[in-house]
Amino acid sequence: MNRLTRDQMAARVAQDIPEGAYVNLGIGLPTKVANYLPIEREVFLQSENGLLGMGPAPAAGEEDWELINAGKQAVTLLTGGCFFHHADSFAMMRGGHLDICVLGAFQVSTKGDLANWHTGEPGAIPAVGGAMDLAIGAKQTFVMMELLTKQGESKLVEACTYPLTGLGCVSRVYTDLAIFDVGPGGAHIVETVEGLTADDLRALTGLALD
Repeated sequence: MNRLTRDQMAARVAQDIPEGAYVNLGIGLPTKVANYLPIEREVFLQSENGLLGMGPAPAAGEEDWELINAGKQAVTLLTGGCFFHHADSFAMMRGGHLDICVLGAFQVSTKGDLANWHTGEPGAIPAVGGAMDLAIGAKQTFVMMELLTKQGESKLVEACTYPLTGLGCVSRVYTDLAIFDVGPGGAHIVETVEGLTADDLRALTGLALD
């Protein structure tokens, strides 16, 4: 069984982003997706701090620290890209103008509920950012995450135990071991890494996957 690296996960998500899509890449792991979008495919990347038309990460030493994404990472701007007021950016997110958002998560339920801003642990720093606006406002919400915690517990669960970001908002989950479609009908296996079977996934997650 070969787990996907984070870069391989990002490349796989990039495959599923269609021509002409308006997309927000959440803070953390999802930002890697920008580096794997095919150069011949026109995709409009938006950031909630007020950017549209972001390109891949700049080469080392070529960063412009006045041009950053919501995670304070240096970014590039493609020809025709623009920047605008924070309030206009959130109006875009809340108004249903994004086709896809890609977010990280602590947990996703088989019905598509999302928990990605707080674990509820004492001393943990809540960090909701624009996740609630994105998860509900985008036409599709994808999640990127490792399938298991460091303790070996599944992050894909029957019901979230962490504080919720949104209800029934996630449609697809990309992990290092498999890809799942989730929703009212439960979780369905789309792909697995080589050497991993559906029975293996059922054992790892404790879920009745099909």
